[in-house]
Amino acid sequence: MSDAGRMRPLPAALLVTALMTYPFVDRWLQAQTVHAVTDAMIYVLLALGLNIVVGYAGLLDLGYAAFFAIGAYTMGLLNSPVLGSPLYGHAWSFWVIIWIAALVSAGLGVVIGAPTLRVRGDYLAIITLAFGEIIPVAIRNLGDITIDIGGWRPVERLNLTGGENGVNPVGRPHLPGINFDTDFIPWYFLILVIGAVSLWAMNRMRDSRLGRAWMAIREDETAADCTGVNPIKTKLLAFGLGASFAGFAGSFYAAKLQAITPGAFEFNVSIMLLCMIVLGGMGSLKGVILGGMLITLFDRILLAQMTFLIRWIGRSLGIAALAGVDLTLWRWFFFGLGLVVIMLIRPEGLVGRRVRLPAPDVDEREEALALVTTPPPARADALAASTRLPPRAARRSPGARRARTDPELRRPGGGQRRGPDHPASRHRGADRSQRCRQDHLLQPGHRPAPGRPG
Repeated sequence: MSDAGRMRPLPAALLVTALMTYPFVDRWLQAQTVHAVTDAMIYVLLALGLNIVVGYAGLLDLGYAAFFAIGAYTMGLLNSPVLGSPLYGHAWSFWVIIWIAALVSAGLGVVIGAPTLRVRGDYLAIITLAFGEIIPVAIRNLGDITIDIGGWRPVERLNLTGGENGVNPVGRPHLPGINFDTDFIPWYFLILVIGAVSLWAMNRMRDSRLGRAWMAIREDETAADCTGVNPIKTKLLAFGLGASFAGFAGSFYAAKLQAITPGAFEFNVSIMLLCMIVLGGMGSLKGVILGGMLITLFDRILLAQMTFLIRWIGRSLGIAALAGVDLTLWRWFFFGLGLVVIMLIRPEGLVGRRVRLPAPDVDEREEALALVTTPPPARADALAASTRLPPRAARRSPGARRARTDPELRRPGGGQRRGPDHPASRHRGADRSQRCRQDHLLQPGHRPAPGRPG
């Protein structure tokens, strides 16, 4: 049964009530945390998309931030005046372009996933890492494009992506009576709706035939292929669907910030998303949500508040070292330390489950005593077992039948029966006579008893 199906009605109702009332309580308390929580939900959506590739299909992707950048720049270029897009400036622009961004990201996810179908493990991680590094560099270089063909320049200093300066401004969504310009609460509810729909879709995919195929490939790709799972199609769907959710998150991120730069999509974003999945539990939707919220809120809120508190203590006590500390510079240290602790305490993650085989109910003392007191097998039994004829099925095998019927294999003499004057027959008769004389000498009174020294 799915996670949503196991949730009880009362906790679900309390969770929905808390999510709906949180932004208004935050405004009443003047805590000003809605902006950070909205960003955290964007990263949770990214982590859920990466969970399809890593958690379900078992494909280690270290370049997932590239699809985040593709979705953001698709929204930025089509919903801004930079390229003179015909889709810019309409009330429906955001609602159409967000789907275009998801489709573009999914298409590039399939294109990038196609060359990686023959590799696994570390090699797949290296290829995706290379792709994640290529995209930001390409975005920077596409800010100044000049094509020179023998002195003829059909394109000269074309600014396609804005280079290091990025794209600014980016169009925002429009709904009647809702202010997306200066109020963060509409953005909170919008990402909440997108996240809820995405969570429902991922839950359905996990319990579907495709989800079971992903998990079969994750456990053993060769065995899954032998049972009828198409690994090529299944892997491409994992890359494409995972990238589509990154396209949704990237387009929302670009519209919310109103400006995008290539520095926001570096390799550290992919590592942080992977940390969210590992911290919460790979393959668990609840775990991914919990890990994403913990890491993002720790980075955006808790570190800033702890820095303010330590500086206040340093100023109060007159300690210059504490008064100038900045814990936000140590975020990756805390991330690494937290992962080490979690891997030592709960290797399966905070919410993930580890399948453990039941321990056999065997008394070690009784087993050891039985091994000591059991007599060794008799030599006669061992000799009989070693000289026992093969089973009837083995004697009836094609090779055995051919050995009995083929005269070349039955007798080295070409199928001619040897007469008594044949040298081999005379030698065999002499050996038989010698064995009879030896047996006559060893009468029952002279033969050693079994098990006793002769």
